[in-house]
Amino acid sequence: MIELRGVEKSFQNQRVLNDITLQIKTGSIYGLLGSNGAGKTTLLKVMAGILKQEEGSVQVNEAPVFENPEVKNKMVFIPDRLYFFPHYTIEQMSKFYQNIYSGWDQPRFEELKNIFGLDIKKKVSQFSKGMQRQVAFWLALSAMPDILVLDEPFDGLDPVVRKKVKNLLIRDVAERQMTIVISSHNLREVEDICDYVGIIHNGDILLEKDLDDLKADIHKVQAAFRNHVPAKLKQELTLLHEEKRGSVRLWIVRGKEEVITEKVGAYNPVVFDLLPLTLEEIFIYEMGGVGYNVENILV
Repeated sequence: MIELRGVEKSFQNQRVLNDITLQIKTGSIYGLLGSNGAGKTTLLKVMAGILKQEEGSVQVNEAPVFENPEVKNKMVFIPDRLYFFPHYTIEQMSKFYQNIYSGWDQPRFEELKNIFGLDIKKKVSQFSKGMQRQVAFWLALSAMPDILVLDEPFDGLDPVVRKKVKNLLIRDVAERQMTIVISSHNLREVEDICDYVGIIHNGDILLEKDLDDLKADIHKVQAAFRNHVPAKLKQELTLLHEEKRGSVRLWIVRGKEEVITEKVGAYNPVVFDLLPLTLEEIFIYEMGGVGYNVENILV
């Protein structure tokens, strides 16, 4: 388990993280969402022990992370801006990782060689951006970490490779109970693999929820009535958003599906549909519901 309590971090007297407290369970995939400049990368670096917080504590399985080689031996961080030794080939980088991480699995490295299909004798610097990111995943997964921290991990990957990488991540979570923390401002990228999500804005955690619970608590409703929309019904529903499209009303409603269905059905609508929401739509309306300027929170 990763546990942060009261974490604060500043740069040049500017507060970047404000009293961050969160827990990430072992074997889960946690999506850290927010806009550019919200504090995601700083939080990940503090979580991975690259940066030291000024206040609070950061622990993995009740052990501090910063300057703790034992904890870091089982943790890999893939940054947004990748770095490899300039003249190293993939094979040389693999030797370096093998010396750093005690859990290095050479048969796994050979297995992933067949999946990624890259020339291990070639210098990493000679690969494209997307190929370099494949190398980063190849090396990270061969190290068999307990915790994998990813900052904008799918940037530059084509759709086919992106799917391969996601499948590999899900496999390690299922088979080894690996914990993954993914930072992204693109909700569509992480929706299909995360089971828990949190959103950060201006250094504050605004919302944390299990993804299934989140989707179960907010719905898109299309409804039309013979004469007019019953005013009492709108009072009974927890409306986050309303649009009028001809005679049809589109509502974003917080609440359980069966409760919404019962309340709307009691007024005999001519049209009534419950439609699925994307993760992006859910966060837009959740944040709008608590008064934040959503356009500045999510991209």
